[in-house]
Amino acid sequence: MTLTSSDAEDTRALGARLAGLLRAGDLVLLSGDLGAGKTTLAQGIGAALGVRGRVSSPTFVIARHHPALGEGPDLIHVDAYRLESLEEVDALDLDSSLEESVTLVEWGQGKVEALADNRLEVEVRRPHGGLEAEAPQAIGPAQATDLERADDGRREIIVRALGPRWAGARLEGLGGLQEPGGSDD
Repeated sequence: MTLTSSDAEDTRALGARLAGLLRAGDLVLLSGDLGAGKTTLAQGIGAALGVRGRVSSPTFVIARHHPALGEGPDLIHVDAYRLESLEEVDALDLDSSLEESVTLVEWGQGKVEALADNRLEVEVRRPHGGLEAEAPQAIGPAQATDLERADDGRREIIVRALGPRWAGARLEGLGGLQEPGGSDD
């Protein structure tokens, strides 16, 4: 399923709807370029699961454990970007908490798929190009691009469900964001 998000709040809202489908034992791989919105999506999931602590990028700590505040599962949020080998992934001992937690792994492609036959793969894409530069102001120094305006928040989010756990899953319940080329009607 491919959806579009118009801003960070849309991306968090998708994360919240995605959390409604998740249960203990689920593995979710988040992929996308640096700054694409993987952690923003994880924030929506964490908020909807009702876990303790601010969900932020675990880049330097590698993994964060967010205990459930209620009856739901804990959230294990991993950033595998800096992990260079399967041995380093194994050292995190993710399989010991997998059954009682929802495990989100950013940058986990090619590293954590062996943890579960059942998983969701979510790719967050930021559009490239299309930035309309302002007209230069006469002859002079090259005009700098205002990077704050370069990212308008739009994202394309692709959700793939793999394994028997997700066979027949009602992913259309993730709707609410527009299908590309769709309308709000």
